Order: sequence, then C-alpha cells, then structure tokens
Amino acid sequence: MDKEVVWFIRLSIIYFVTGSLLGVMFAFNPGMADAGHVAMHVHLNLIGWMSMMIFGVGYHILPRFSGKPLYSRPLSIVQFWMANVGLVGMTAGWGMLAHEGTGQMVLAVFGAVMFLSILLFAFNLLKTVSGP
Repeated sequence: MDKEVVWFIRLSIIYFVTGSLLGVMFAFNPGMADAGHVAMHVHLNLIGWMSMMIFGVGYHILPRFSGKPLYSRPLSIVQFWMANVGLVGMTAGWGMLAHEGTGQMVLAVFGAVMFLSILLFAFNLLKTVSGP
C-alpha cells in the first residue's frame, strides 16, 4: 500500500479512539456534553474515523477496481495533509466554542480546508475511474 493510504488508515483509527473516548467522558461527566464538545465528538468520529478510512480505502481500492493507476498520487498526499489539518483545526475550533465562546473564524477557515480536501479527493478519484 502507498504510504498515504497507510497513514489515512492509521490516523482514522486514532481519531476513532479519540472520538470514542470523548463520548465515554460524557457518560462520566454529562455536564461536559455541551454543543461544542458534542460537535468535537461527532467530527472526530464522522470525519476522522469514517472519512479518513474512506479516503484511504478509496485510494487503495478504486484504482484497482477501475484497472487504472491513481490519477495523481501527489494530489492524494496534498489531500491527506489538508484533510488532517482541516479536521484538527475544526476540532480545536469546536473546543474554543465550548470553552470561550470564540472559535467561529477558526471553524470557518479549517472547515473550508476540510471541504477543499474533499473536493481534491473527489476530483482525483473521478479522474481515476473516468475514461481516458
């Protein structure tokens, strides 16, 4: 497997454990389950666990299913970094909202980074599976 595929999968598992741990913490301290912390939990599990796993598995499997090489491996590496920076920044932004009531700009910037990474993923795989 390509390095970025392995790292997508590894980090997805780390995000899953982190998001799940945050969820368990809600059971021990229900007062902590405010909107900001719940959003952190949700984003770590949905974007961190599920999306990162989909990115990694998609980059590994879809070129093989289509019988074509990945359109751009360098683009997948850029997308890897953008996705992880975007997720960590969004998580920090939700944490800032939970503790300080600030963080809206942080969320906006890193949410945009995350969305751009999703567009790069979609572009790269659509180019991979499309005709010559």
